[in-house]
Amino acid sequence: MPGTDRLRRELTTRDLVVYGLLFIAPMAPVGVFGALDAKSHGVVPLVYVVATVAMAFTAYSYARMVRVVPQAGSVYAYARTGLGEGPGFAAGWMAMLDYLLIPAVAYLFCGIAMEELVPEVDQWVWTVAAVVVTTALNLAGVRTAAVVGFVVLLLEIAVLLLFVAAALVVVVRDGTERGWASPFTGDRAFSARAVLSAVSIAVLSYLGFDAIANFVEEAAEGATRVARALVGCLLLAGVLFVAQTYLVALLSDDSSRELAEHPEDQGAAFYVAVREAVGGWLHTTVAASKALGAAFAALAAQAAAGRLVFAMARDGRLPRPLSKLAETSRVPQRAVLLSAVITMGAAVWASREPDGLDRLVSLVDMGALTAFALLHLSVMGYFGVRKLGDGPVRLLGDWVVPLLGLAITIAVIVTANRDAQVLGAVWLVAGLLVFGAQRLRGRGGDGDGGGGGVGAGREPEREG
Repeated sequence: MPGTDRLRRELTTRDLVVYGLLFIAPMAPVGVFGALDAKSHGVVPLVYVVATVAMAFTAYSYARMVRVVPQAGSVYAYARTGLGEGPGFAAGWMAMLDYLLIPAVAYLFCGIAMEELVPEVDQWVWTVAAVVVTTALNLAGVRTAAVVGFVVLLLEIAVLLLFVAAALVVVVRDGTERGWASPFTGDRAFSARAVLSAVSIAVLSYLGFDAIANFVEEAAEGATRVARALVGCLLLAGVLFVAQTYLVALLSDDSSRELAEHPEDQGAAFYVAVREAVGGWLHTTVAASKALGAAFAALAAQAAAGRLVFAMARDGRLPRPLSKLAETSRVPQRAVLLSAVITMGAAVWASREPDGLDRLVSLVDMGALTAFALLHLSVMGYFGVRKLGDGPVRLLGDWVVPLLGLAITIAVIVTANRDAQVLGAVWLVAGLLVFGAQRLRGRGGDGDGGGGGVGAGREPEREG
């Protein structure tokens, strides 16, 4: 019989990859293709190759830490272990921006897409319906949600394959609008600086693959499989992103210069290229897939958010009632419901504000990026400092790779817009005040939180 604060181990490696891909969404580049094309001088596939390599450093750090800290809570638990209680709380607090608010963004995208397809029904109705359905699935149990998510993911991939097949038929039959090599060489003067500037946006398409780490306590095959699922999910997403952006670049009759001169056309650039090159039927199919995919990206995000809140509550860093698990499903029911309420409120607010979506996305981005920075520091803190002398020094793995990952993350944070930086800093300061108040009251000061500390009360082993 499991402990009162232990999750049930029932997720396979396939389930873990499904959660990661659902969170990312196989066709994530659809909405940002135009902006990336304009910024990169027409080399969006190359941008995604570079972005995949850049994110591989983050995947590496996750894979290192999940093996020695196999706990729900992900970067929160890792930073506690590698850096201490304060940085651990800061990492969890910043990650909450990602996990609690990204479902609101996804629900909002779902409502917008469905309103376009069925204009007779208001956007908020679709948004509410998506929240209710996905929350019910998450409360039914992690296995149930994973099975339904797998079906939805298959549908999304089927639509993506349909697009690939249709695009190939068109380019073979009618030729391309741009040269075959131009998606990697550019349709105007190649600029490494332009590519790197676009990478700072493209890496945001990958946000969510790291959610897999939050399910380590529910993984039937152990932390090693979770680490493999993290890397596998990232690489698979990278392949999908490069393939679809390469083909749509060949179909697009708008040059990157034209898109740069008309930013109002960037958001719909992918859809316009599909509609004009293939037909309205595929445009509608892709839009419907994006609506469904957004709702189930929110399902995966909400599930991950519930595990993060559960882990922090179990350690006494959030109200302890949030760590209660449902008797039959072993789901952190209260934490999931709290996530649903917050995302619903955020989605409704954003839909009523002219710049609500931009501000939500800014908060999500800064939360995730700051958490990634603390993750890389955790690898150096644990393997490079705490475990120094316990085994042979691994200069490359313990220092060089996480340092490169940290440098990439900081570069993306620096290139983010000013509002995002300010909002992220405000949230971080608020978290530090909360942590300071807890320390003054002596809450959770011993670090074990009554819920299992690092490795359920034991010192984690150094990775072999």
